Amino acid sequence: MEFKPNIYKDICLTVNGTEYMRIPIKTHVIMYGEQLTDVLDKYIRPLLQEGDIVFMAEKAVACTQKRAIKMVDIKPTRMAKFLCKRVYKNPYGIGLSIPETMQCALDEAGYIRILFAAFISVFAKLFGKKGVFYKIAGDKVRGIDGPCDITLPPYNEYVVLSPVAPEKVAKELSEHLGFPLAIVDANDLGVNILGSYGLPFDHETLAEIIDDNPLNNAAEQTPVGIIRVNK
Repeated sequence: MEFKPNIYKDICLTVNGTEYMRIPIKTHVIMYGEQLTDVLDKYIRPLLQEGDIVFMAEKAVACTQKRAIKMVDIKPTRMAKFLCKRVYKNPYGIGLSIPETMQCALDEAGYIRILFAAFISVFAKLFGKKGVFYKIAGDKVRGIDGPCDITLPPYNEYVVLSPVAPEKVAKELSEHLGFPLAIVDANDLGVNILGSYGLPFDHETLAEIIDDNPLNNAAEQTPVGIIRVNK
């Protein structure tokens, strides 16, 4: 069977002398109330081979847990409106640069932690250090996704939060499939492994393998993929 990469991505990448295929798998739009085990059984299980590793976008997990909130239901405070104006706006997504996503960050991590992260990051930038805000704010904040021009409907009207208990979910899904599985937060700025079970290598190696975000984050509808050694 011939597999194709998403646009502007490569199907293969060599890490530590081994060439890996990163196979994006198209699914339907995953919604709240669906069982991820059913999704994996339908789209992934028939394709699996010995030695494969499954990786899944954290957004797909979050959406099944009702962690997607309609923009109109979020009521930003004055603090959220103030802080969002001081956030770096990157070309790959909304991040916390709108009041709704910033309000979600305040709700998830707490006002004190977000204010402390913002305060320290200002001084860190003076010394050329980037990413300090998210290191202090934590994975829950890092994983918040706001809608943008390329967001797949209906999620172009939602803010999606980080999934609950990703390590536990990864273990349950891995045991269901009988293959190693990881839940990842990946975009064109970097990769964060939120949870995994049964991996044959560490999180740093997995992050290198999917460093270019082979699942992509636009309208491809590929929230899950397979990593396979290219023999």
